[in-house]
This record gives sequence, structure tokens and C-alpha cells, in this order.
Amino acid sequence: MPPEPPGKTAQPVEQPQPALPRTEVGATLQPSSFAALPGWGVDRQNEAWPAFTASCSVLIRRPDWKEVCAAARNVNGSDAEAVRVFFETNFTPYQVANADGSQNGLVTGYYEPLLRGARKRGGLYQTPLYRAPADLLAIDLANVYPELKGLRLRGRLVGKKVVAYPSRAELMQSGELAGKEILWVDDPIEAFFLQVQGSGRVQLAGGHEIVRLAYENQNGWPYKSIGRYLVDKGELTLDQASMQNIRAWVLANPERQQELLNANPSYVFFREEKVTDPAVGPKGALGVPLTPQRSIAVDPQFIPLGVPVFLATTQPNSKVLLQRLVMAQDTGGAIKNAVRADYFWGFGAQAGELAGRMKQRGMMWVLLPKNAIVGSAK
Repeated sequence: MPPEPPGKTAQPVEQPQPALPRTEVGATLQPSSFAALPGWGVDRQNEAWPAFTASCSVLIRRPDWKEVCAAARNVNGSDAEAVRVFFETNFTPYQVANADGSQNGLVTGYYEPLLRGARKRGGLYQTPLYRAPADLLAIDLANVYPELKGLRLRGRLVGKKVVAYPSRAELMQSGELAGKEILWVDDPIEAFFLQVQGSGRVQLAGGHEIVRLAYENQNGWPYKSIGRYLVDKGELTLDQASMQNIRAWVLANPERQQELLNANPSYVFFREEKVTDPAVGPKGALGVPLTPQRSIAVDPQFIPLGVPVFLATTQPNSKVLLQRLVMAQDTGGAIKNAVRADYFWGFGAQAGELAGRMKQRGMMWVLLPKNAIVGSAK
């Protein structure tokens, strides 16, 4: 909206928000009960309340969420018992199953890293991070092809045809991103992992300013794991394919660094944001800030964005149980399947250590309002 001309007092006008469609889910969800949720009785669900209310700020526009999100305003979110009763009274759990009927899946971790950078190239700062090019198109065909729900095609216009956008290797070789740099950082591997995480913070040279680079767009190529690439090449075993071991491999094989990075054709573009509150996490795909250890990324083809999910897994490289209520507030290029979650650990080095080592098995239950439609998602 353009600014009001001088001397005129702007009157606030409430713009009606269109209601989102009812939450529909497919056959991957099987009716269950709270008694079947391992660890439900010992989890402190009130610790997930801020994440839940953030989800409600979006979900309240759905007809089947309006009532339950309105009722949440009357709950004392610091009262663990009141929060537990609220969920048990208003929701029905559904266990998530894969297409083959199995109920176990992969649970990985991600985090918000801190990099070191500068606004101009020089010295240690030689690796650029880019904003999205103006010719990058995102095409949503879900209205015409419902089976493409949750998927967006990326490309660019050449003549009268939309063609695939260049891969990572092609973008790096062509140099066509020159002039679109936001910042320069001192570590190409950290820059790569920043793209995998989707967002992060950069401490600028001089140490007095920290900015956030948030996900803006992606070139449309599918994500390919560089850890899996090293496993397939016989360089690492599957158990060794962590962020820490990948970084160590690059240090030992610097001449193969670009080969490794180009094994992932996906390329992520960012936008710069101010960090107004260091305690607030980056925004996920739902458009709300992520809550450390209470937000996850999911595959939205199977799990509706925003919904509460009870996750039963274990701590990284451990058999110590991790069973808690989380919110499905993000997505990711590597998060593909029904029983598949990426667990958000938070910000900084310690969160990175945990996220980089997390490759656990787990089960998931989606919590839906009792009036939700549970049937075909098509």
C-alpha cells in the first residue's frame, strides 16, 4: 500500500483474510489414542505451547482449526497439566505410516549456524552468498494437478518456453550470479551447509553486527546428499556420513572440494534480515519463527504444515529417548516421505554438533482437531 499523502491521517482498514481449506490428510494417517503415544505422560507439553500458538496464528484461518485455536487463548500456557488436558480434549492422534505400511522412519536434525562474513570481498572472505536472480520463476500447478500439491517448479523463460534453471555446477561455471552477492563468507563448506540448513546468521567483519540470511528461493533441482555421494564413492561409510566427518574429508581432500559440492545440483538463494531479537529463531515454511527442539520440518505431501506432531525417537548417536510434542512448521529438500522429520535444534555451535550427528529412527503421530476431515488428500 502506498504511503498516505502529507496532511492526511491514514485510517486502519482490516483486510479480510481468505479462509484456508479444511485440513485433509490421506491414508498415511491411522487413528490412534493418547495412551498409545510413548512418553506422552512425561513430556512437558507446555514447553511446546509457544510453537503451537505460533502455528495457530496461521491455522486459525482453516475452518476446522478456528474453534480450537480460539479456545487456546483461554489456556494458561505455563501450566503443564492445563496444556496436556487441552490437547487431550480437543485433538485426536493419528499415527503416521509410510506407503508400505511401516511406521518407522528417519529423523535427522538441523540448526541455525553462525558464519563469519563481510559485505565486500577481500582477505578471508572469498565465498559469496547470493540473492535470488530476477529471472527465477516459481510455478505452482497444484490447482490444475492436485498430485503436485506442495511442489513448485522452478525455471526461467527462454523465448516462449520455461526451461529448467541451471544446476549448482552450471551456475558456478557460468558466473551468471555475479553482482547478486549479499555477503562474502570465509568458509565454502560452511556456506554449503548454510544452504542445507536453509537459514543462518552471519557475524560481519568487526564483530559489531550480526545479520540473518533467510531462505528466499531455490533453483528447482532436487537435493542430493553429499554425504551419500561420499558413501557411494567409498570415501566414508554410512555411519560416518555426518557434517563433522564431511568437513574433515574436505580438509583432507581440498582438490576435490568443488567436485563434492557439485554432487548436489540444488542451489539456495537468500535474503538478508535484521536480527531484532537473538532469542527468536528463523522463520520456517509456515511463515512463523521456529522454536528450538519444538519445531520440525516435514514432507507437506503427507503432513499438513503447522499441525502438532508427537515425535518418538532418540538423541543423536544414542539410545536415550527423545519423545515430545513438536510442531510441523518447516519443509526441506531432503525431507521426503511420510515418516520423516528434521528436528530443529536451535542456534549456534552446540546445536550444530547435535544436528550434524542426528540420524535416528523414529515414529510420528499427527494431532488433528476432532472435526478435521481425515480421508483422501487429493
